[in-house]
Amino acid sequence: MQYRREIDGLRALAVVPVILFHAGIQGFSGGFVGVDIFFVISGYLITSIIIAELETGSFTIVGFYERRARRILPALFFVMLVSLPLAWWLLLPYESRYCTPGAWQSKNNITSSSRYCYWCAGN
Repeated sequence: MQYRREIDGLRALAVVPVILFHAGIQGFSGGFVGVDIFFVISGYLITSIIIAELETGSFTIVGFYERRARRILPALFFVMLVSLPLAWWLLLPYESRYCTPGAWQSKNNITSSSRYCYWCAGN
């Protein structure tokens, strides 16, 4: 797939409301809209890649997930490696108990098997 600058620009614009929401700037209470737009654009790009690979016969589900893991996991592990020691050092004990489970939840979302249903009642 050919690189398209306009799509990268749209993704950058979609991130702006999220950043402004987290910065606490008034009028940006709907930061989730930027997340939704970002996911739609990313879905379009991923679908385009899959269709192109299906047309050439080079698509494999293992290769697809391997590329996702190579792209996402290094950033996740870096953020955890930096955040957890800083949280241990900067946060008060009652505050830090909210940080560590969140980091482990990120790991669990990646390593969990399909037998778990996060959206099902009682799990």
